[in-house]
Amino acid sequence: MSTSVGVNVIRWSALATGVFYGFSHQLSISARERAQAKQHEYQHKESLIQQAKAEWQKKQSPAQPASGAKADPKDPNADLNALLGITDEK
Repeated sequence: MSTSVGVNVIRWSALATGVFYGFSHQLSISARERAQAKQHEYQHKESLIQQAKAEWQKKQSPAQPASGAKADPKDPNADLNALLGITDEK
């Protein structure tokens, strides 16, 4: 009888150990997936911010003429034709 009690203790101990391991392993997998999802969301938001900054910069920067002439009215070396929007291209 003593051997059947020992076998039952071993079986129940193995079952409890397996359940505990499965539970802890599932928690670690879930935590890793949540962290990856947060990282992906952060990267997506960061890329949207970078796109918005680039669009804002493009919108705020003055349009440069295609010829490369300076069109800044405050610049003493500015090209008058570029300031007036006159081009030699046809």
